[in-house]
Amino acid sequence: MKILICEDEEIMLTALEFRLRKHGYEIMRAKNGKLALEILKTETPDLVVADIMMPYVTGLELINYVRNELQLEIPIIIISALEEDETVLEAFRMGANDFVTKPFKPNELILRIKKIFQDIALAKL
Repeated sequence: MKILICEDEEIMLTALEFRLRKHGYEIMRAKNGKLALEILKTETPDLVVADIMMPYVTGLELINYVRNELQLEIPIIIISALEEDETVLEAFRMGANDFVTKPFKPNELILRIKKIFQDIALAKL
């Protein structure tokens, strides 16, 4: 399974990449929303994990691009700080599938990713 991680904090991006690779996922990394859009023009990941607040292109703009421009139904998990409640609600309205609040433990995100992939597999049965 291929996961695109969009996170502007280098330490967080590297930590997530390391953890997810250990669980057998193929990782594409984007340190800002603009790079994420560039990747999505040529690649179709199985899942997107995106921070809400990123330079150049926000997580909301990324959701909009995936859902409306590309018209893809790939799952999107957003990462947000606690004070961004209204933005998280907007992300769900736009088509996000789940969210994780910063700070979080990487295992929490991994469990959510596994659950989404499990749900997709069950839906195909």
